[in-house]
Amino acid sequence: MTDAPTTDVPTPPALTWFASVDVQVDRPIDIGTTTDGVRRVVPIRGGQVRGDGWHGTVLDAGADFQQYSSPTTAYLVASYVLEIDGGPRLLVENRALRHGSPEALERLVKGETVAPEEIYFRCVPRITAPEESDLAWVNSRLFIGTGTRLPDRVQLEFFTVE
Repeated sequence: MTDAPTTDVPTPPALTWFASVDVQVDRPIDIGTTTDGVRRVVPIRGGQVRGDGWHGTVLDAGADFQQYSSPTTAYLVASYVLEIDGGPRLLVENRALRHGSPEALERLVKGETVAPEEIYFRCVPRITAPEESDLAWVNSRLFIGTGTRLPDRVQLEFFTVE
């Protein structure tokens, strides 16, 4: 007798909202077209973060390193620091993908406002905290997020993968 094949599909992981992050950015530094595509660096100048029962600031430290590999796709790698009010500092190392029509991405690069539904913007932030802090649990969790690029800032929503 053989075992019947199982048709059980694993339950997908749940998501729990972790934080809203509003990152203020400076004017991009254009590197130009390289063997990896068009490269830009966007300095991070500050901002605000809000979680469940806590607030903080985005420090004026860090940058978003951008690679436009095609007219429709950008790969982003950003590193910055969140300082929680009355709490620890968190290091965020965020990898993201932005995808849209060539026209929408061109408007975004020019600093114009583009409706969020025109750009697919998803990210995978790695968040680390001091081991002795109340937020040390973030060191053992995965996060995903969504983003919206505005002319002077990036709005991010981070979720814990349960």
